[in-house]
Amino acid sequence: MKRFILPLIVIVILSSCGSSKTYLEKADADRALQDAVKKLTKDKNDGDALLAVPVLYSNIKTEHLAKIKNYNSKKDITRFDLLIKEYDALQNAYNAILNNSGAFKIVNPQYFGTELLETKQAAAEATYSAAENYLARQNRDDAKRAYSLFKRSDKYVTGYKDSKIKMQEAYENAIVNVVINKVEDNSYFINSGWGNTGYNFSNQYFQESLVRELQSNNNYNRYAARFFTDWDARRDNIKPDWLVDLRLQDMSIPYPITYNYQRQVSANVQDGRDTSGKPIYKTVYATLNLSRQSFDASAAMEMNIRDIKTNRTISYRTFSNNYRWQEESGSFTGDRRALSSNDWAAINNNNYNSPRREDVLEDLYRKIYPQVKNELTNQVDW
Repeated sequence: MKRFILPLIVIVILSSCGSSKTYLEKADADRALQDAVKKLTKDKNDGDALLAVPVLYSNIKTEHLAKIKNYNSKKDITRFDLLIKEYDALQNAYNAILNNSGAFKIVNPQYFGTELLETKQAAAEATYSAAENYLARQNRDDAKRAYSLFKRSDKYVTGYKDSKIKMQEAYENAIVNVVINKVEDNSYFINSGWGNTGYNFSNQYFQESLVRELQSNNNYNRYAARFFTDWDARRDNIKPDWLVDLRLQDMSIPYPITYNYQRQVSANVQDGRDTSGKPIYKTVYATLNLSRQSFDASAAMEMNIRDIKTNRTISYRTFSNNYRWQEESGSFTGDRRALSSNDWAAINNNNYNSPRREDVLEDLYRKIYPQVKNELTNQVDW
């Protein structure tokens, strides 16, 4: 019966003055077919959808089978993802028509489930075999590749061979012991009148915080690395694979400079009422005599990650940041009513609250710290 219905529909299409134009002119034939089938679910007699479905399905088969033929001519394993995508599209079209009585009356879709399963099986075997070859090379980069391929193999076919066990083996082979040294000070300080309290603590604390946070973040095998301080490595007799050197190349914390200046201020204030009781306003003026103390501090940290075995530089970066402080005190002449709350804050400031040197260092370290941590994370991440 279907062989008589299809030619009849084609004839109707040719004489229908484009009644199915909406579906047939869509650039995405797969989406257009799904839309047309959904329309038939709501109305099995919808003329536009009935006219469009057989044409769309024919176009879909032609397009995807041509791509499959082209991809099958390739030799590398990346072809499998492309093939699976095409067979998925064909099978989706099959399912859409099969599950809709209106569409199934006019189209006899082809089942591609067998080809899809066979392609996934072939993909699992090919990626598994490639992963074994990488794993046998016994180096971190190839172990990472092996891990990814074993994972893909298990994704193609769940539980394929011993892919999960092999993934763990590849992960273990890729683990690097990363030793982070304390921050070394190679900087030049401008610290007239500043103290050194807390500086050595800051360097050690920077190192220990990195190790603690990176190791904590790795509790769920986020990346194949273990982190140690130099003291931890010596204590536990850990042989490092990577060594991280941190150096302060430029740290400037100058003594505050003073700048004296005047500023005129004014305000429109109420100055009594007229005979009718309405308020009278006038402009009052004052002169502020201000003294501003300020300084701009900066710091730059060099990070060098080196492979101990090959003496290869994994990463070399310099991170920098700034810290700015200023504060004002002063006096005034003129009408006090012209002064704002900020003006009074300066006038009432009898002592400059300049930050301690260790506070400046802490702030600079706090700003540089996430940059260093992110770079370390990027280098060990999968």
